Amino acid sequence: MEDSSSCSSLVPTPSQASFLQRTLERLSSAQCLKFGSDQEEPVAVVALQRYLSERTDYRDEQLHSYSYDVTVTDGVRRVKCFLHASLNHLVHSNTLRTGGDIFISQCSFLFSESRLGHGYMCIEKLRCGRSVVLHRDVPLQLSRKHYLPLWNNVDPEGDMWISGAPPSDAVLDVSKITLIRHLESSRSTLNNLPLLVKVIHKSKLRYYGKFGSKIDYPYMAYFEVADQSGIMSLVLWNELCPKFYQRLNVGTVLYLQNYTLKPSYTNRTRPQMDHHRMKSYNSLEIVLNPHGPASLITVVSPKSVQPQWGLPVVSYRFISRSELDRQADNFACDVIGLVTFVGRVERVKSKVDKEKYWTYRWVHAVDGTSSQPFILELFSSSRVEIFNNICPMTYLVCTQMRVCQVTGSHRFLCQPYVGDPRVKSFIQWTKTLKDNIVLQKTAVGGHYSYPHSPPMFIQSAAGQNIYCRELETLQYREHKRLAYQGQITAVKYLKSPKTPGTEGTEVSGLIFTWLFLLQILFSKEPQVAPEPQVAVLLSDTNTFCLPAASHALSWEGSNWSKQQQELSEHLSQGGLHQDSICRRFTFDEKNALLQWGNLQPSRWSSKQSSESVPPVLCSGYYQLTILGINKQIAVDAAFLPVASSDDPQAVSLPQDLHNNTMLSCLSSGFLCPLTTTEDSRDRSLPEPGNNKDMHVVCILDLCHLGEDKLEVLVNKVYKVAEVAFD
Repeated sequence: MEDSSSCSSLVPTPSQASFLQRTLERLSSAQCLKFGSDQEEPVAVVALQRYLSERTDYRDEQLHSYSYDVTVTDGVRRVKCFLHASLNHLVHSNTLRTGGDIFISQCSFLFSESRLGHGYMCIEKLRCGRSVVLHRDVPLQLSRKHYLPLWNNVDPEGDMWISGAPPSDAVLDVSKITLIRHLESSRSTLNNLPLLVKVIHKSKLRYYGKFGSKIDYPYMAYFEVADQSGIMSLVLWNELCPKFYQRLNVGTVLYLQNYTLKPSYTNRTRPQMDHHRMKSYNSLEIVLNPHGPASLITVVSPKSVQPQWGLPVVSYRFISRSELDRQADNFACDVIGLVTFVGRVERVKSKVDKEKYWTYRWVHAVDGTSSQPFILELFSSSRVEIFNNICPMTYLVCTQMRVCQVTGSHRFLCQPYVGDPRVKSFIQWTKTLKDNIVLQKTAVGGHYSYPHSPPMFIQSAAGQNIYCRELETLQYREHKRLAYQGQITAVKYLKSPKTPGTEGTEVSGLIFTWLFLLQILFSKEPQVAPEPQVAVLLSDTNTFCLPAASHALSWEGSNWSKQQQELSEHLSQGGLHQDSICRRFTFDEKNALLQWGNLQPSRWSSKQSSESVPPVLCSGYYQLTILGINKQIAVDAAFLPVASSDDPQAVSLPQDLHNNTMLSCLSSGFLCPLTTTEDSRDRSLPEPGNNKDMHVVCILDLCHLGEDKLEVLVNKVYKVAEVAFD
C-alpha cells in the first residue's frame, strides 16, 4: 500500500490500476477539476480527523466552523481528502466512520495556493457502505497546524503531544530561588528569581480556538504547584501544551525560569486543596508562555530531587463508600474501588458553546464497606488512555471527585497512593474476593440514566417544535433528557430490540407477567386478570410463559385511529436497540466490550473488526405512543422496566412499593418487588386500572447511537398532581 503525504502530488507514480489512481490522474489534469462517476467503487475509510475552519461560504457559520479530512484507501493507493462541508452531517451521526466503506460519486481537485505543484482531493458526494508512514500529519486545508479529537476538545490528538521525553538530570542552581509566598508580596511581573515547585494537581486541557482565530495552538492548562511556603496556580499556554502537558503529572518537580505573574481569573472553578494544610495564594497565577518572554521549564528527574528542598508530599483525602452519605454537597474527595459497571461513553453539549461537547461515562465501583457502590460520573479529563480502558474487575483511583446530592439522601461523585492507609485496606479486601462471584455482578455499556428523576416535576416541558428540533440536531452519542406533555394513546409489547434495518419484533408466547396491563390500560370497563396458575417463570430468560391467546399484545385508545389522521407528524424512528442493553463482562470479550462502549475511533485498525459483541437476550419491552398536548405530534418511545436488583439501573433507585399497574411502573421505573436474576418464585399479576385520556408528563432520554439508530426511552411518567411547572 502506498503512503500519502498531507497533499497529493500532481504527478502520479506508476502503479497498478486503482480507483483512486484513476481519479487523481483525471482531477490533477488542468482540463478536469471536478469529476463525477457513475461506476462507484468502494474505498475504505482509515482515518477521520477534525480541525477548526478558517472561513466558510455558508450563511450559518456555526454549523461549519469545523472541517474534516478523511483518509481513504482502495488497497493500492492511500489518499487524504478534504470532506466537503455539506457532508459534515455524516460525521455528526457517525454514518461516515473509520473502518467503513464509502462510494465516491463526485469529487474535485483543489490546488494549493501556497505550494507550487500541490493540491488535494475534495469529496463532494458519497454513499456510505458496510463497515472495514505519512509526512507530518496536519490538516489539508488552510493554515491549521493540528487536528482536534473527533468527539470532544479536551483530549490530546496526534503525535505532536510529547509524552516520552526523559526528565532532566542537569545540575540545578537552587541557591538563588524564590518561594511562592514571596511572589504575592513582590507582585513583580518580570525578572523573577527561579521557582522550584511540585505539581500537586493537574486539570484537563482547555481548547479556546474560535472561528477565525490565527493562533496556531490555542490551548491552555491549569496546574496547582506547591513549595514549602504554599500553593499557587500555574498556567501553561499555547505551544507549550503539546510539548509539556503529557509530561507534567501529579508529583512532577519543576524548575521554572522566565515565568510571568498575572492576576488570577476570578470565574475559574478551583480544585479544593485545603487537605494539604498549606496556604493557597489565589490572587496571582504563574504564567508560562512560549514567547514574550519564552519560559524555561526544566522537568527534574525524581532521582535528582533532594530532601533539603523541602517540597511537600502530595496528600490525598480518601473516603470509603460507607462515609459518602455523610459528606456535604460539593465536598471534594478521593476514592478507590473495584469496578463493577462501566457505562458507554456519551456526549453532552457545552452550555457556553453549543458546538463543543463534553464526553463522559458512568461507573460503579465497590470498596467492601457498603452494599451500595460508588456512582461515579467521569468526564474525559485529557487522559484518554485511562478513560477508554476502564473496565470491570480493575482497580480505579479517582482524585478530586465532588459529591453531588440528588433526590433524597443519595449521592454520587462526579469528577480525575499506594502508601495511603485507605488504599492499603482496600487492596487487602480485594484479596478476599473470588473472581467468578464478582463477575456475576458486572456489566458494561447500554443505556444508563442517572440521577433518577425526582418525585415532583418542577421544570418546564419541551414544546412539540422544540422536541422535533432536538431530534434533528442530536449528534452521535449525544444524550439529552426532555419532558414531553400529552397522553399515552397506544402501547405495543415487543420481544426484541431494533436491529439495523428492522423494527422490534412483536411478542408471541414469552411475555412479562404484567403484560395483561396492555389489555386494560385506559379501558372503560374494569377487567379481571386471568388465573395465574398457568404462568411459569423461565429462570434463564427472566420471563413468564403464557398462552399467546391469553392477552392482547397491543392496546390503543378508542380515538387513536381518528387522531392519527389529524397528526402533522408521527415521530416513530426512536426506540430500544441492541446497543441500549448492557452486557455481562467477561475477560474473553474484554477488547470487544471496550470498543463497543467507547466512541468510534478517529483511526481505523484491524483490531476494530476482529471481534464483535454478540447480541443480548432481551425479555421484551413496551413501545408507547405519546400524543402531544395539542394533538399535532405523536412520539414513539420504548419503556424497559428494571426487573432485577442486579441491574445497574437499580442502584439507588427509590424502592417504594407500588401495585404494579402500568402507570405505577411507568412512574417508578421498576417492577415491584425487584428480584435477583436467579430468583424463580412466581409473581402475582398486577391489578387492573382505569386511566383513560390521562394527561401526563413523560421524561424521555434521547441518545443518538450512530447512523440512523435513535434511542428514545421513557425515564419516568408524572401525573398532573405531580407536576409544578416553572
